[in-house]
Amino acid sequence: MKRADGKGAVVLGLAAAAALLASGLIESAPEQAARKPNRFAGNPAAVRAGAKLFGRECAGCHGSQREGTSAAPSLRGSRIHEAPPGALFWVIRNGSVFQGMPSFAHLPEPQIWQIVTYLQAAGDASPPAK
Repeated sequence: MKRADGKGAVVLGLAAAAALLASGLIESAPEQAARKPNRFAGNPAAVRAGAKLFGRECAGCHGSQREGTSAAPSLRGSRIHEAPPGALFWVIRNGSVFQGMPSFAHLPEPQIWQIVTYLQAAGDASPPAK
């Protein structure tokens, strides 16, 4: 059996850990927060606004295509598309210091909901608007 070099193992380990942490963050949202409905769901203008906000606030860590980086997990796929919108809102607003996710409480509530709307509406190949 061939052993992976240390660098490859570290990168693989970080990617796996990031994915586990991200899913844990969504599931750590209080039930009451997770039940909050997204009043912007299905609104094309909110998706566009959320894409712009994502590009400004989130892409530096999560990647411009939501593909994830060594700093933060991918935000593509069913884990995000099927998450309760209120749970995503809670994670974005509160973050988790211990897991490396900053709080975005400086953003007004409507802007956080627009980011949630974009994340849940975005196809896997669509980049955020500039």
